[in-house]
Amino acid sequence: MTSDPSPIQGLLAGWTVLRFDALDSTNDEARRQANAGVPGGLVVVARSQTAGRGRRGRSWVSGPGNLATSIMLRPAVTPARAAELSFVAALALHEALLDRYPEARGRLTVKWPNDLLLDGAKLAGILIEASNRADGTVDHLVIGFGVNLLHHPDDTPYPATSIAAGLGHPADPEGLLTALVGRLQATLAAWEVAGFAPVRAAWLALAGGLDRPVRVHQGDTVLDGLFRGIDAAGALLLEQPGGTVMRVAAGDVFPARSI
Repeated sequence: MTSDPSPIQGLLAGWTVLRFDALDSTNDEARRQANAGVPGGLVVVARSQTAGRGRRGRSWVSGPGNLATSIMLRPAVTPARAAELSFVAALALHEALLDRYPEARGRLTVKWPNDLLLDGAKLAGILIEASNRADGTVDHLVIGFGVNLLHHPDDTPYPATSIAAGLGHPADPEGLLTALVGRLQATLAAWEVAGFAPVRAAWLALAGGLDRPVRVHQGDTVLDGLFRGIDAAGALLLEQPGGTVMRVAAGDVFPARSI
């Protein structure tokens, strides 16, 4: 495991990037760096990772050609406010992808709570992990991004794709990384000033499956209904048969043909 600390061209001062040939998990390495006292504004990127994680502990293995990166921040916010960053990160990644692949406009959608889809198939996932202080505020927060640029898995519960398969482009993880961190800077700055409401509105404008039937898996529990958007805290709004709208704070969402 080797690293090459160096700045990413075009970023504002204060950001540091650690590049690795291979890692167990970029999120784990970012957390190790945070626990060692490294300031926020750290970018960890690996050509490959062997023990990456998705939501709910799922494996996310990424080989050379894909983008596996984690960004460690130290925002002075509560955990509830930090949860909004899942949507901030999704918007930043969406814009970064359009910067690199403008022909994807209109073909990229967001899927609650933290996936990006290309033509309805999973292109990228985002995993946010936070560590809190004794006073209840966030000590550090890690935003992990996994983007299928060259490869995509076939054995997933949801159809997957890659930039190479969906758009026919060669992999350029370094170019996307530069665009992503720049977009994340801008999106974070806007969120800090204006709050979550504009983020929520922008996310909903990109949401796939809005007002359509979905199935939500929560462990052994399955909920069916219509996807009616997200509330002011980012929870999914699910209209169940009979018209009752329930708030779903966690779960895996899949399209359903009919309810």
